[in-house]
Amino acid sequence: MAQETAPQGNGIESLGDLTGRRVLVRSDLNVPLDGSRITDDGRVRASVPTIQGLRDAGARVVVLAHLGRPKGEPDPAYTLAPVAERLGELLGTEVAFATDTVGESARAVVAGLGDGDVAVLENVRFNAGETSKDDAERGAFADELASLVGDDGAFVSDGFGVVHRKQASVYDVAQRLPHAMGGLVAAEVEVLRRLTEDPDRPYVVVLGGSKVSDKLAVIDNLLGKADKLLIGGGMLFTFLVAQGHSVGQSLLEEDQVETCRDYLRRAEETGVEIVLPSDVVVASSFPSGGAAVEASVVPADAIPDDKLGLDIGPDAGRAFAAALKGARTVFWNGPMGVFEVPEFAEGTRAVAQALTECEGLSVVGGGDSAAAVRQLGFEESAFGHISTGGGASLEYLEGKALPGIDVLED
Repeated sequence: MAQETAPQGNGIESLGDLTGRRVLVRSDLNVPLDGSRITDDGRVRASVPTIQGLRDAGARVVVLAHLGRPKGEPDPAYTLAPVAERLGELLGTEVAFATDTVGESARAVVAGLGDGDVAVLENVRFNAGETSKDDAERGAFADELASLVGDDGAFVSDGFGVVHRKQASVYDVAQRLPHAMGGLVAAEVEVLRRLTEDPDRPYVVVLGGSKVSDKLAVIDNLLGKADKLLIGGGMLFTFLVAQGHSVGQSLLEEDQVETCRDYLRRAEETGVEIVLPSDVVVASSFPSGGAAVEASVVPADAIPDDKLGLDIGPDAGRAFAAALKGARTVFWNGPMGVFEVPEFAEGTRAVAQALTECEGLSVVGGGDSAAAVRQLGFEESAFGHISTGGGASLEYLEGKALPGIDVLED
């Protein structure tokens, strides 16, 4: 069982007595949908403790969130209505839903809230001011949001997945209202500080996903902090080419080969061990549309010219698990293969299983990794921490400032 972590105080107590006060909560409810059906409600469930805590404090809770990437105007494909319904089920109470964000519906819904009630406003990204690069336009939208809760209102930032964005509902609203970190953001920041400032050792980082270019700055920063880097997913093939191997039809970023060579050199010079798979699972084509694909296992340095790698192999899975066994700190971001297809899920399963047996702090770094552990049937409680913010987590690990955190620390 992985070691549990706990937030060191969520900061909401700094807002004082919340009874009868309206509180804007920026949550991360950006869940995957199949039509109107939520296929993974992990982020909704993660938002519940802070919202419930505000309800218990007698606040009138107004939830702000986005879904997908609408282009600054209403788009029915990205409505938060299904998410509001699911949130109500998880809270065990009716959740009011406003069909706009700052318009007539929002004002009426907020005005109708009683102590302990919850409302979800429609997708903040239906408004161009939310993501505008123009400070004045963004600020004007933030003014409208702040006006919903009145002079004695407050703002709670609880959507860690968006704190790397300088957006109206993340950054500008916090400049206009008394503000605090929600429990989810406080927990994320505490865990990420443990990963970067003084990690317990051995410290092992597992990186997967499709592209090296997505993780360049993370690798660059962690080469000076981690003891071992385990590389899987599509990004491993660029490293294999950097070692002089052929990768057949596998995903390859040719413009990153020299960068990977440099990482391998730096790792050797600094004593960081980069572990690449000894074998991979290959097929003749990428699985799509439910069509059957014949999978086979080959040595990583002998991938046939007409095959492409889609997962780390069983020997690699065992080697990765062994490398994780004695770790005191583990950070994992990115699946080891195409985990959505059973034939190419075992590498990801092996890493997830090893993390559940880690006696130190195990952190699953959001996004596809979090979806994978749920899809593969693992209990979330088996991991020390499952991040809700893939991009934000990576930027923190890159050493970048996060505007949505910085604005809370004034």
